[in-house]
Amino acid sequence: MKILGRGFITVRPKQAFVDWANQQDDEFQIDLNAEPSVYLIEEDFFEVDPIIESKYKMIFECELAAVSDNEDGFPEIKMSVFKEWFSLEVGSTVIDLEE
Repeated sequence: MKILGRGFITVRPKQAFVDWANQQDDEFQIDLNAEPSVYLIEEDFFEVDPIIESKYKMIFECELAAVSDNEDGFPEIKMSVFKEWFSLEVGSTVIDLEE
């Protein structure tokens, strides 16, 4: 077991993202219980909001690209849409359980 010097942002879909994702491909369907994504960030941060502000565009684009490669169908990449489409959890302890 090893403690990594990294923080994390866990990203879970909300209904707006689920609705958009399910419209992109009839064979690719998700629901609110879809597996979350985890993004590693720097370990030392003092406030959550500046971290989210600096990372949300990259995270949003990754989440959209995981569903579709048609960027013309992507929503506008802005914080208000991001908050409507995803719930977040931020933490500062990442432990690697592998040897």
